[in-house]
Amino acid sequence: MALAEAGRDLAGIDFLRTMLAGEQPPSPIGSTLGFNLTEVAAGRAVFTCTPSEFMYNPIGMVHGGVIATLLDSAAGCALHTTLPAGVGYTSLDLNLKYLRPVSKHSGPLRAIGTVLNKGRRTGLAQAELRDAADRLIAHATSSLMIFNG
Repeated sequence: MALAEAGRDLAGIDFLRTMLAGEQPPSPIGSTLGFNLTEVAAGRAVFTCTPSEFMYNPIGMVHGGVIATLLDSAAGCALHTTLPAGVGYTSLDLNLKYLRPVSKHSGPLRAIGTVLNKGRRTGLAQAELRDAADRLIAHATSSLMIFNG
């Protein structure tokens, strides 16, 4: 909660930039799953992650939930870059398409989120996951609710 409290008085893009600069710790979910915010710009957020066996499902591939979390984070943070101080968001839905399996041999992954539309109460963002060879691994769209406080 300390991280959330630290961001309440900053515009979304400024808050994410403090995380990039190391002035704030990484998000708890990023620390748990081993992914990092590596780039922010207006309407854009990029996370990186190197797959590891601790992320595997029982059949020896990165669990789809890890991929979904990466894409949800990229889409959500892309919208966050467009929000003023004191305004939050939450995912309403995440529509995800898995295109390729992921393992530790996939190399570093990039989850690239971009805003498609921002209204007063909702936003629409997309995110794509790319492997070390820049192949599209998965794609998602997310509807997000925007709220004050």
